[in-house]
Amino acid sequence: MKSRIQLVFLVTMLATTAFAQTKNFVPINKSMSDDELVKIAATITPTPQQLRWQRLELTGFIHFGINTFTGREWGNGKEDSKLFNPTALNAKQWVKACKDAGIKQVILTAKHHDGFCLWPTKTTEHSVKNSPWKDGKGDVVKEVADACKELGVGFGVYLSPWDMNNASYGTEAYNDFFIDQLTELLTQYGKVDEVWFDGANGEGPNGKKQVYDFERWYAHIRKLQPQAVIAVSGPDVRWVGTESGHGREEEWSVVPVGKKNKFNEGSQTKVDSPPAGDMMGSVLGSRSQLRDGDALKWYPAETDVSIRPGWFYHESEDKKVKTPEYLKEIYFHSVGRNGVLLLNIPPDKRGLISDFDVAALKTWREKLDNIFNVNLLKGVKGAGAVKKIKPLLDGNDATHLSFSMKGNNNVVEMNLKGEKTFNVLLLQENIRVGQRVEKFILEYWDNNQWKKAAEGTTIGFKRLLEFPAVTTSKVRLRILSARLQPALAEMGLYFDKEAKK
Repeated sequence: MKSRIQLVFLVTMLATTAFAQTKNFVPINKSMSDDELVKIAATITPTPQQLRWQRLELTGFIHFGINTFTGREWGNGKEDSKLFNPTALNAKQWVKACKDAGIKQVILTAKHHDGFCLWPTKTTEHSVKNSPWKDGKGDVVKEVADACKELGVGFGVYLSPWDMNNASYGTEAYNDFFIDQLTELLTQYGKVDEVWFDGANGEGPNGKKQVYDFERWYAHIRKLQPQAVIAVSGPDVRWVGTESGHGREEEWSVVPVGKKNKFNEGSQTKVDSPPAGDMMGSVLGSRSQLRDGDALKWYPAETDVSIRPGWFYHESEDKKVKTPEYLKEIYFHSVGRNGVLLLNIPPDKRGLISDFDVAALKTWREKLDNIFNVNLLKGVKGAGAVKKIKPLLDGNDATHLSFSMKGNNNVVEMNLKGEKTFNVLLLQENIRVGQRVEKFILEYWDNNQWKKAAEGTTIGFKRLLEFPAVTTSKVRLRILSARLQPALAEMGLYFDKEAKK
């Protein structure tokens, strides 16, 4: 999975006119003033597919395949299919472990770089049909898709463009081969919610590299599964830039795309080059960066990380599963930084999620539930200039409180019905009308004056901030800077009893 270090910050699918006509993509030119660019950025919105994806917040990654049985992270395409032989595979156990942790969608590695397919494909002999598992009659993709449907969890497929096994790799015939594989996956297993393309592009068995026909692949997906988002070598969802699980401090969903983009030198199809810009940077999409491309696009970040050091299961890593405490930090720094967390949970050789992983997931979920169980703002009333604050506390991210940013109309003040102690702030914008907040501050009343509790930059779909606990009877949120009128959808104050003092 380290292949995504090679992944370029992708330019959007400029040739796909259906998407170029929507509000999530606007071409720009040199004649536009800075004010015009800011207004354009403020009114760009997600497609229905992107909105559904963003609201998931948590997605599970299931890395499972021939590497599980060889102990490798990357295979070489020469593995014997007979090595694949899980003794107790239970896809329902995988999906249930994810669902119990609050994960709402699961993506399976149907084919990794080694070319071994987890379904009995007609396109190659390098698949489960030539393994001893279920006498060659098994289908892992079907079992996962069925489990997702039964448990009400979204289903997605990872299909590696790089294939170290197929002899046609590096020729135009491979693009036809890949279309055939996509067709099988997108027509035989019901609804597919996400198609995930890795950015790796190495040599095939003939020593050649492939020129991927992404435009054709995207059009094929749109035809067969129009509701699916395409990530991260795709036009709907971008890679955040690291595999640490930590997003940027200032993460905009509207970003510059195009040939000029300093974060991407090259075209959309050139995915074998590393990012030219600082993908580890703390800011992406700020005002100063809006001119860096030929267009502005709603292009949200997916933040991926594995629960283990590796992406596939290795017994030697059983004691290295990320702790619930660290998973909580990852949640705050991914979902809480305007991203969707893609958490990898790899099954073992038996075909089961190990007890180590299940235990970590269970305690992680309990920690989050304990923190967000009680919103201390529930039932409070607005004070000062803004008194009607119901949209902020109705649990509906489609309603919002608008701020004109004129005079004092950038402040919402609340009386807490007595003193309350809190150390976590939750904010959400109604991204259906755009992402607009650039800077905000939370203040509390103490000793007859307002004092700072926390401050931040972007909000987007969700922003979470932790800070030293404060006790007060009155708080206020001030929006210090924004692109057009902010549309604040939700606000919450919470107390994490286990937070470090």
